[in-house]
Amino acid sequence: MSATDLTLQCSDCGQDFVFTAMEQQYFQERGYSSPKRCKPCRQAKQNAGSYGQQDSGYSSGYSSGMSTGTTVVCASCGQTTTVPFEPRGDRPVYCKNCYKPKQGGGGGRGRGPSGGNRDRDRRRY
Repeated sequence: MSATDLTLQCSDCGQDFVFTAMEQQYFQERGYSSPKRCKPCRQAKQNAGSYGQQDSGYSSGYSSGMSTGTTVVCASCGQTTTVPFEPRGDRPVYCKNCYKPKQGGGGGRGRGPSGGNRDRDRRRY
């Protein structure tokens, strides 16, 4: 069965948009339902954090705007940086350089006066 392009109406802005035969095949293969929004409205809703997943199954051409990120000030060094998410406001946000040391090895546990415990734990295994 050969599909043809469909013209659908966006549920957000009311504008018509084309749901191509190629997109229809992609959606059908993955069990997705037809889109309810045009590309700009899908992207705006996604950037607002309304989707639980990164994309609704569209080809990579739809996610080109996602790489912009959000501009924030690092809570550690004060530099302006861009992060790939919308900060919630209840947690500090760090730049890449400040975040790396905080994520590895439990944040520095086992160093200093209690460093001997780490060596003792290794000997048990």
